[in-house]
Amino acid sequence: MPTAGTVPAATATPVFAMSGVTVTFGGLTALSEVDLEVAPGQVLGVIGPNGAGKTTLFNVACGFTRPDTGTLAWQGADVTGVRPHRLAGLGIARTLQGLGLFNGMTVLDNVVVGLDRAARAGFWSGLLALPRSSRDERRLRERAMATLDELGIAEHARRYPGALPYALRKRVALARALVADPDLLMLDEPASGLSEEEMESLGALITSLRDRMSVMLVEHHMDLVMNVCDRLVVLDFGRVIARGAPAEVRDDPAVLAAYLGVDAHGHDAEGDR
Repeated sequence: MPTAGTVPAATATPVFAMSGVTVTFGGLTALSEVDLEVAPGQVLGVIGPNGAGKTTLFNVACGFTRPDTGTLAWQGADVTGVRPHRLAGLGIARTLQGLGLFNGMTVLDNVVVGLDRAARAGFWSGLLALPRSSRDERRLRERAMATLDELGIAEHARRYPGALPYALRKRVALARALVADPDLLMLDEPASGLSEEEMESLGALITSLRDRMSVMLVEHHMDLVMNVCDRLVVLDFGRVIARGAPAEVRDDPAVLAAYLGVDAHGHDAEGDR
């Protein structure tokens, strides 16, 4: 995959794109005519106040929620309505806000779960313990260990997630998404519960991933967002109210009003001082 800056964003085919996506739940519009693109090697931040529609957007991108209208495209091909496991097979991986780790499995086995699409041996090979299945399992476990080592947590491979501090469990969840070497890594509030030092380490990791994949990031910690994202899309009540480089979005009047209830002059959204 091209590294950031190798192919101009204006000419490169987006890794992933949404066009005119609308999602309603009963009488509530969660997303309304949302457009976005993730370029090769780009870190795209999706931000907005609580209830803005960020989680719904991620669920649509992963195939868990089907849009009422609009289309999804993966490297130029229409994937609207494609089921989650098929999207994962195409190269989309995601972390969850709630971690989603299996406490009855070791850290290593939790990460191996993320390699399901990379397994070569079939069901019967595993059931009958054929040599091919053993070789495949060994290959997957070596790959999972390499990812744990990359994230600096290989020493915890044999431990169980429930015995680890929260920050390390976040790393395990990230390793499970990263191990399959996806083309698009979707991070859902990866910095929640982390210290400043841990957040800096996370930021450095996300920045380093540009050479290997695109990243779509939902995050409330604005320091992290401003430091690692190439572009931002801002949602409010399900609509895109701003998009652009972080410095442009930070000073956008609509963003100030959505987050702070003030306009660009420091007045409240009603116009009062």
